[in-house]
Amino acid sequence: MGYALSTTVQQPYDAVVPRVKAALGDQGFGILTEIDIRATMKAKLDADVPAQVILGACRPPLALAALQAEPSIGLLLPCNVVVRALDASTTAVEAVDPQTMVSMTDNPALQGVADDATQRLTTALASLAARSTEDR
Repeated sequence: MGYALSTTVQQPYDAVVPRVKAALGDQGFGILTEIDIRATMKAKLDADVPAQVILGACRPPLALAALQAEPSIGLLLPCNVVVRALDASTTAVEAVDPQTMVSMTDNPALQGVADDATQRLTTALASLAARSTEDR
């Protein structure tokens, strides 16, 4: 089993980041944190890496249901969505596959939460890919 849901968008990174935030918002996710990997690596290690951001996305009703089913699930909540430049006109968007919560904990009480989160994240990613094709 893979651990990511992903899509490739035929648009530059700077255009895709706000679209990802909007697509997640359309599915009920808020952005709690935003880590600019490029800026962090430059500031801390003087290393140059391609543009990349980690968005800490959360849908509180899903997080609460998961925590009620498995109190330590905060370690595995599918909160991270990564947007990274592949080149000047292509961007990858990746999210943790919520099904990993179920497979790693072997707790069937998480299945409904994982299914809901998977559907919402898949819909958000699909909307990015569809819009990318329309924009060409």
